[in-house]
Order: sequence, then structure tokens, then C-alpha cells
Amino acid sequence: MPRTHTRKLFLPLIIVSVAVALSGLALAQANKSISPMLTPKLQELLRKEMQSINDASQKILAALVAGDDTRVAKLAQQIHDSFILRQSMTPVDKAHLMTVAPEGFVQMDRDFHEIAAELAKAARAGNRPLQHEQFGRMIETCGACHAQYATDRFAGFSE
Repeated sequence: MPRTHTRKLFLPLIIVSVAVALSGLALAQANKSISPMLTPKLQELLRKEMQSINDASQKILAALVAGDDTRVAKLAQQIHDSFILRQSMTPVDKAHLMTVAPEGFVQMDRDFHEIAAELAKAARAGNRPLQHEQFGRMIETCGACHAQYATDRFAGFSE
């Protein structure tokens, strides 16, 4: 193979390798657990909110399987309205959270609660296919957030 042809192949390979390495570094930096950076009070509030969401999600699954639109709507609306963390925070707590929580975490939280509202709306309308879709989106959002911001608690996502 001529030497110039080898260089033409080698340069893109180096560029791709550097890009992959940098994206991996950015991903590793983005996937930092925020819980260890929170105050004990905020850790406890977040834990309570996650437990409440987990309990309601399990009940929603049972209600979806049973075709109980009323129960799905009620539980999804409770998830949307939960915001235990936000409701129990002082201005000092909120300021601390905003200094340690990346904007992506805050946006995922907003998106999650909005999806829960959409699930409640679909349930009130009796639209079961949309309920299933929204519930799936809600659970996917949980996993995505845990994979990005809670790898200390969910070790399976750190692999």
C-alpha cells in the first residue's frame, strides 16, 4: 500500500479514536452520582421521594394490568404532584441542591413529573395504549436518571 494512502487512513482513525476517548471522558464526568454531594437532609428527602415513586409505580403496573384507569390516573397524578424534595426544602437547601445538581438532573426531574401528568391524563381519557406508552417512558426516565446520577446507589448502571 502506498505511504500516502496509509496516512489517509491513519488520520481519520486517530481523529475517531480521540473523539471516542473524549466522549468517554465527558460521559464519565457526566455520570457522577449527586447523592454523596448532598446534605444528609437532602439525601433523606430524595430517598423518600424515590421510595414514594417506586411504590406508586408498582401500583400503577398492577392497575394497568387490571385495566383500572381510575387507579392509574390517581397514582400517576400523585407522582406528578409528589415533589417531596421540593416541597420540604428551605431556600438554603434549594441553593445547595442547585450548586451540586447538574442542569441535566433538574431537567430529567421535570420531564419525569411531566410524563407522570401525561400518564394521568391518558388514564382519565381511558386511552390504554397511551397509558402503556407513558408508563414505559416514565420507567425509562427513572433508569436513565439512575444511570447518570445515582450509580453509587444502583451499581448495575456503573458497569
